[in-house]
Amino acid sequence: MSQIEYSVVVPVMNEEPNVKLLYQRIADVMEQMNEPFEIIIVDDGSKDATFSILRELHLQDNRLKVVKFRANFGQSAAMAAGFERVRGKIVVSMDGDLQNDPKDIPAMVERLKQGYDIVAGWRKNRQDKMLIRKVPSKIANRIIRFFTGVQLHDTGCSLKVYRAEVIEKIRLYGEMHRFIPALARIEGARITEMVVDHHPRQFGESKYNLTRTFRVVMDLTTLNLFIKYLSRPVHFFGMLGFLFNVVGLGALAGCVYLVLVGGLDLAGINVLGAFAFLVLVSGCQFVFYGLLANMVVRSGNKKNGQLMDYFSRKKQFLG
Repeated sequence: MSQIEYSVVVPVMNEEPNVKLLYQRIADVMEQMNEPFEIIIVDDGSKDATFSILRELHLQDNRLKVVKFRANFGQSAAMAAGFERVRGKIVVSMDGDLQNDPKDIPAMVERLKQGYDIVAGWRKNRQDKMLIRKVPSKIANRIIRFFTGVQLHDTGCSLKVYRAEVIEKIRLYGEMHRFIPALARIEGARITEMVVDHHPRQFGESKYNLTRTFRVVMDLTTLNLFIKYLSRPVHFFGMLGFLFNVVGLGALAGCVYLVLVGGLDLAGINVLGAFAFLVLVSGCQFVFYGLLANMVVRSGNKKNGQLMDYFSRKKQFLG
């Protein structure tokens, strides 16, 4: 097991009806590839018997590794925990609801070996409800393509294949798992996509709800700032500082005008004067923050090349 070729990472939550069949389908496909592999399933705080079933499967097959979160931390944290444990040269991620088909993995791996760093799945014939899932997804994909510059049709598809060295540089939080290709693009990764099968959910309930849309938008905004200003944060903070200073100088000029031309005394302009002072100080602070951020970027972690921190979660590990 010291020379693992493939690592399959699957986050699950309350997938008691699916998890045994999921493991079997993945194992069957990976065995046909005739290379050493491991399956890492991350239980993201399930309240049903998901973990009990996984523990029994682990005792039967030591190629199955299990990470257990004590609470629900979200899909990104679950994927990050799985990525921390991988030992394979090629890493596969997929959903645990049986909608992704493990049979697509061999073809995606072959595509990866053609010179790519990431192969993303495209659920061209997606088997989900139109109004709740498909329409918001189409809109979100267009927005994500516009802001990130990564031209993928289906950024939300969890079925992806990566080179391990690319995953090592990615740090996830929030809903950032759907933006892994964009994060990898910062590191110069070569990205492509291919059409994959997508099946209707047979067992269990979908974990998707519209509140996730808000979190995705917030993370997309953060990601857009990272992409634009990661290597030059002084430009972002400097721009804010410049705007604040312009407003502050304008307010200060108004104070001078009111005193010299309007005949007001200092007591008559105390509110406007205080506003001018506060805005000017804030502008100077933004410039100072930009300089500090620039110093952190230049002297920070050169291995990762990103100012992203993954906060570890308390978890139980079987393997």
